[in-house]
Amino acid sequence: MAHPVDNISRGQCGIAQLADSSTIMVDSKWVYLLSWMLFEANLGVLLGVYLPTIQHILGVTMFIRLFWVVGMAGLWWTMVLLAICCSCTLLTSISLSAVATNGVVESGGAYFIISRNLGAEFGSAVGILFYLANTVAASMYIVGGVEVLLMYIVPDMAIGGRDALHDTDPLGPLYNNYRIYGTVFLLLQVLIVAMGVKFVQLLAPVSLLCVILAILACFAGGVEKAITGSGQMVCSLDDRLIQSVVLYRNHNSSHTNITEPTICDVCDKSPGLTHLFCDSGEFCSEYTKVKIACTQGFPGFNMATLKDNLEPGYMERDEVLPGVRGKHDAEVVQDVTSTFFLLLAIYFPAVTGIMTGTNMSGDLRDPQRSIPSGTIAATVTTSIIYYALAILFAASVDRSVLRDKFGRSIDNNMVVSTLAWPSPWVVTVGSFLSTFGAALQCLCSAPRLLQSIAKDDVIPILAPFARVTANNEPLLGLLLTTFIAELAILLGAVDKIAEVLDFFFLMCYAFVNLIAFLHSVLRAPNWRPRFKYFHWLLSLMGAFLCFFIMFASDWHLALVACGLTFAIYKYVEWKGAKKEWGDGMRGLALTTAQYSLLKVEDKDPHPKNWRPQLLICLSTTWSKELIDLRAMSMLNLGAQLKAGRGLAIACAFLKASSDNAKDKQHAQEVKERLTKDMAKARLRGFGKTIFYTVDQMSGCVSALYQSIGIGGLRPNTVLLNWPKPEEPEEVELFVEKLIYGVANDNCVLVAKGITEFPDANDRLIGYIDIWWVVMDGGILMLIAYLLKQHKVWRGCTLRVFAIGDNDSTKNEEIRKGLQKYIYMLRIDAELFMVNLLDLEVSEEVVEKTAELERRQQTIKNEIRRSRSRESGFTNEAYNNDDTISSRKLRLNDSVRSFTPIVININEDAETSFIDNPADGLYRPSSPSEESEIGDVKLNITQGKRADIPKFTKLSAGVDAFTLGNINDAPRLNGKY
Repeated sequence: MAHPVDNISRGQCGIAQLADSSTIMVDSKWVYLLSWMLFEANLGVLLGVYLPTIQHILGVTMFIRLFWVVGMAGLWWTMVLLAICCSCTLLTSISLSAVATNGVVESGGAYFIISRNLGAEFGSAVGILFYLANTVAASMYIVGGVEVLLMYIVPDMAIGGRDALHDTDPLGPLYNNYRIYGTVFLLLQVLIVAMGVKFVQLLAPVSLLCVILAILACFAGGVEKAITGSGQMVCSLDDRLIQSVVLYRNHNSSHTNITEPTICDVCDKSPGLTHLFCDSGEFCSEYTKVKIACTQGFPGFNMATLKDNLEPGYMERDEVLPGVRGKHDAEVVQDVTSTFFLLLAIYFPAVTGIMTGTNMSGDLRDPQRSIPSGTIAATVTTSIIYYALAILFAASVDRSVLRDKFGRSIDNNMVVSTLAWPSPWVVTVGSFLSTFGAALQCLCSAPRLLQSIAKDDVIPILAPFARVTANNEPLLGLLLTTFIAELAILLGAVDKIAEVLDFFFLMCYAFVNLIAFLHSVLRAPNWRPRFKYFHWLLSLMGAFLCFFIMFASDWHLALVACGLTFAIYKYVEWKGAKKEWGDGMRGLALTTAQYSLLKVEDKDPHPKNWRPQLLICLSTTWSKELIDLRAMSMLNLGAQLKAGRGLAIACAFLKASSDNAKDKQHAQEVKERLTKDMAKARLRGFGKTIFYTVDQMSGCVSALYQSIGIGGLRPNTVLLNWPKPEEPEEVELFVEKLIYGVANDNCVLVAKGITEFPDANDRLIGYIDIWWVVMDGGILMLIAYLLKQHKVWRGCTLRVFAIGDNDSTKNEEIRKGLQKYIYMLRIDAELFMVNLLDLEVSEEVVEKTAELERRQQTIKNEIRRSRSRESGFTNEAYNNDDTISSRKLRLNDSVRSFTPIVININEDAETSFIDNPADGLYRPSSPSEESEIGDVKLNITQGKRADIPKFTKLSAGVDAFTLGNINDAPRLNGKY
């Protein structure tokens, strides 16, 4: 027959229906309590959030460290310390309440809230830190429990005997005991957790009950000892406490007539004690000067004791009093050097646990009501308890005893339990059980938190931890949690673990505050929390407090925590799956982008701020399965030019109709493929697709150049690929792109031999050649320099080739001018002069090159006037349409002598840049002119007239041949 409790119906409040139809009247609170323990559903504020949160916050640190904090910092500074800690958690609770009530909180609790509001990258990073916080917290609770067990319950269990408990060296026997027993306790609790969550949940109310009784016993003890005067006595030399074990050891040899002596019976300067202090001259003089006395260590609540404990008294390691070195083997000395911020770091874990109610969101009847009220009420309640206990300790316990962290002066008993009434075991056992229950809770929740992160599929390396056993237990997550917890246990002491634990919790709390702050400041339309007692200043103060505590406690560990967060963020950004959760970080990015664009004026930038903003025009046969090497190489080239930190837009031209559903679907596939190829090429930018038809080709290209970009962020450099001569349509589209690129005042880069272009994994050594033809080559110098910044080209050397003639005087003048210009550009490059035998063109080229110094002066003058750089020099003869054709023909004829020179010199170059004058680009006025001049035009752009195959084979070392047109090139008055 089933147990009656197994058949309780949760449909009614206050009445439990049994299987045999009998009815038992039960108080409603017991039904809810059983529901909390067994069914985990339909919980309200009290049992669903308030009590579990209190149970998680009130832990062992309160019993074994708060009194010591009061003894070191004094009551005033302890109040400040508690104010910082409790204000941090209270402000975080308010922010958490606002975020939790802004929508539905699904399973996953705090991680769900953080990740869905911060985005996949930051959400995963903070989720990992929250997981580590729960894992390391389990270690702290376990080591705290071991300390209570070995120090105050069964000290004879210590490996090495009781004497081992007095060596507080970090590598000494005391901490090694903590490590060994901590490991045993960890394995025991892991086995309990592996059996299932039900047993763990049954311990939660038992643990809370023990903690509440222990707190009440402390207050009862303070009152009782003040009334009866029955407090524990201590022995001291003036204010220097003597270890009780030393007194009893000397009693055994000199006071044999007393069978059960008290501390006062053995508190005298016995020969053994005198010998102990005077075996060396260091302490003997002080020992003989002062009197030994037995004094009241626990006078109970009184104002005199309270006044004595108001001021701070920080001490160094091995000091018995502030500034007074003590005898380690006889007096009560400090095991660490204490400062305010060290005490803050040690005690802060005692106020954590505010997210417990959020983690139970799936079991709450009304999460949006229960989480705010329960969490804030629990935070305020525990804060009041901490303040009350601090005042109690300061008013009821002597200052020297408060500094006795391990109870050496009171027979190795816990200071707080010695204060308690009716029995010290109430506190001792209660504190031990609280650590056991809290550690089980952490070991139970941490693997499930890791499973939630893994199930989101944003961190590929965590994918195995999403799997569970047949009993829905995350076994792999539990094993990883055990391993990490063991590493924390090896730190050996509660204080050391607490210092590390702080940063994991503080990072989580800081980001919860930042979430609320960002949503409020950005005024996102979806930010409508039901919790109304909230303001963004509170969240900002909470985030500030979190970071203040982190960096004030230990800035080294704070930087490590921030670095770990950033590393996880970058890993998820690099490897993680893309998730769209409508997060606040995306809203922040959009708002920042909008603000920045509005700040950038929509006009030409100052020359100092000019950088290539790339528009990569791709025309190829797009397929979802096939990879086009030309398109991929163009993207590689764009990525390798990104040292300029400019905009990059890759635009795929598709011959299709914009009103055709199949074409739209194809365009979407092409865009996805383009985005994937850009990621493969490591080109960060934007991918676009544009439709065109044969009769709309010219208009589409023109509209693209005119409309692409936004505000001051628009492309100024067009990157084109040399078309295949055997595909007339591709050639025609290329010509349109080229003409409208120049007409739109863009810099136009044309790449040939692009399929041989290196990818990101290549490392080239050789030369990057710049041919200084007609123009001053400024843009080519910049492009070549930016290319050289990439790791593919970093091993190459820049070479500049300038055109000269047989006049050595003029050549020397040109060489000096160019050398000075290159020096002013702050670019390392080798300069060479090349003679061109065609005297007619050579004179024109040399004359224009010699104009460099005058053009530099013009540029300087215009920069002083803060104007954009216009064309370097213009005159009527140059812009006269009647001279254009003759100039082109002269250039075309000279190319026959220029090409062999380039081929010969560029044999050892990895790539070459050649400038082409803008007046080579115009639209012919008649079809007959099209065939002649158009062909000449294309071949001038490429570098020769007829022998294109020969030109593509410059040398075995040439991977690409890039042509350019600079921004300040002369403009034609006639048609393009």
